[in-house]
Amino acid sequence: MTSPAPVAIERLLLTDFRNYARLALVPAGRLVALVGNNGIGKTNVLEAISFLSAGRGLRRAALSEIARREGPGAWAVAATLNGPLGDVQIGTGYAGTESGRRVRIDGTEAKSSEALLEHVRVLWLVPAMDGLFTGPAGDRRRFLDRLTLSIDPSHGRRVSDFEKALSHRNRLLDTGGSAAWLDAVEQQLAGLGLAVAAARRETVSLLQGRINAQSGLGLPFPSANLSLEGEFEQAASGLAASDQEELLLRQLRDGRTRDRAAGRTLNGPHRTDLSVLHVAKAMPAGLASTGEQKALLIGLILAHADLTAAVSGLTPILLLDEVAAHLDPGRRAALFSRLVSLNCQVFMTGTDALLFADLPDGSEIVPLAER
Repeated sequence: MTSPAPVAIERLLLTDFRNYARLALVPAGRLVALVGNNGIGKTNVLEAISFLSAGRGLRRAALSEIARREGPGAWAVAATLNGPLGDVQIGTGYAGTESGRRVRIDGTEAKSSEALLEHVRVLWLVPAMDGLFTGPAGDRRRFLDRLTLSIDPSHGRRVSDFEKALSHRNRLLDTGGSAAWLDAVEQQLAGLGLAVAAARRETVSLLQGRINAQSGLGLPFPSANLSLEGEFEQAASGLAASDQEELLLRQLRDGRTRDRAAGRTLNGPHRTDLSVLHVAKAMPAGLASTGEQKALLIGLILAHADLTAAVSGLTPILLLDEVAAHLDPGRRAALFSRLVSLNCQVFMTGTDALLFADLPDGSEIVPLAER
């Protein structure tokens, strides 16, 4: 099997991004630790890097909120990316007067941020994800869709189209749309929903295989069993694709009265939940201790980075915000060792350089100064 091609940022430039009027960063190592006091802007750098991939960034913030307060209302992130085809110039930003962000690749404007997936995959683990296993199902669904997007670049558009069709159906129900219109919209919705559900199942299956393989490495991060739960998922289990589509169509048609009363569609792939089980303790991840949940999440992200590299043929760029501070020395060392074996470029953050004292040779600690 061909090894994934290494991808790395050689130069990063931020302009009017969050607290930075301008920041130029030239990473020298595969593992890069950004160190500085709280509030200095470490996570802002990671957020900027997250915009080098498709989607809304690791904070999912409104584009206008990202612009520097004292700035002109616009912002930009530019990078020189080294990959299998050599250096590529990537730029993205917000002009302050538009609804979306612009993306340029080697000087040519791209139609959407999905074009970036041809050159780089960016994955992240941030403190806001600590409540993933105990929070609402919608958070886990978005998390799963992001995992899926990194191995299936069409998934983001697929989910967007599904959500638009879902909103259309809800409006028709609310306004008393005709049965013929509902039939047409539900036919479209069922096809899109089936594609979304199939992509999620494929991701869960592939990721479970990587988690199982990783469990043999002796890492101090517990293994997880993943599954999809929901009324549609349960009813569709074991059915052929054509039968699944017919099932979803039937559920939508039969549920019109109930959904009209509720003001929303109560069944379908938009209600699917990602179930995570702590294997060693045979308990739902949400019932594990806070430390165990963090370790489970780290193990899951490491397995996903491995899967992303294998499927895309590109090593992902991994962003780990304040992860080292929550690990004991043994787990920190194991994390650093696993990151080296994955051959990813990794950006980590921390308030204390001592957290990264055991980084392997070739790594870099970058102190960030007050702005």
